[in-house]
Amino acid sequence: MSSSPGTGNRPRSRAAAGLPAVTAERIVDAALRLTAERGLDSWTLRQLAGEVDAYPAVVYHHVGDRDAVVDAVIDRVVGELTLPSDTLPWRAWFAALLTELRAVLRRYPGSARRLALYGPSVSAATRTIDAGIRVLLAAGFRGESPLAYNLLLTNACQFVAMEDERDGDAEAGASLTVEYAAYRDRADLPGMAAHGRAMHELVSDPAKAAGYFARLYDYAVERCLDGLAYRLTQLESGARN
Repeated sequence: MSSSPGTGNRPRSRAAAGLPAVTAERIVDAALRLTAERGLDSWTLRQLAGEVDAYPAVVYHHVGDRDAVVDAVIDRVVGELTLPSDTLPWRAWFAALLTELRAVLRRYPGSARRLALYGPSVSAATRTIDAGIRVLLAAGFRGESPLAYNLLLTNACQFVAMEDERDGDAEAGASLTVEYAAYRDRADLPGMAAHGRAMHELVSDPAKAAGYFARLYDYAVERCLDGLAYRLTQLESGARN
């Protein structure tokens, strides 16, 4: 029985070794698992190859370099989105979509940042973009529909990306929160005092602190939708700018 260089007595044939065949799908499956466990930027091609019991060259052969694998992971992440019912009004449709988006992106740390910067492939994005912009066109946003869509999706991804980054340095974030909370009684700095009181609530209530970013995300989504709702009234009244 022959063996590969540097592998001792491991047989060349995966079937003979009782190993499943390496395919592009299995590689991306493994990359998705690593992303869920470690984050998109925290695994190497060599580690990925180890997950499928193969050499990095085999990964490269089936999928490509690390960037190509990451692109495939992002496409998978986008594919997990469930689109809302097209019977919903435009605002309720996007509120549902963006709630679902945060849930999906938070399962795969780092994917939100990548999406905010580059977006998914055209093939992966077509389903969501077409549905979302059709909803906006039907609502009356006309030629501004693509801009409105990109505003909502990019803003949502940026907030999730911020949340992912804070997870990576929670101790520093907690320390700053305590520092800000110390300003809560500063009558000479009313703005900082208001912020300090809000931060003091987080310091005093772990449950509230744990849900802070979810509330911030929901607030950002709702205020963006408020702005677009107002813009829609302008478009309906014939305003151009």
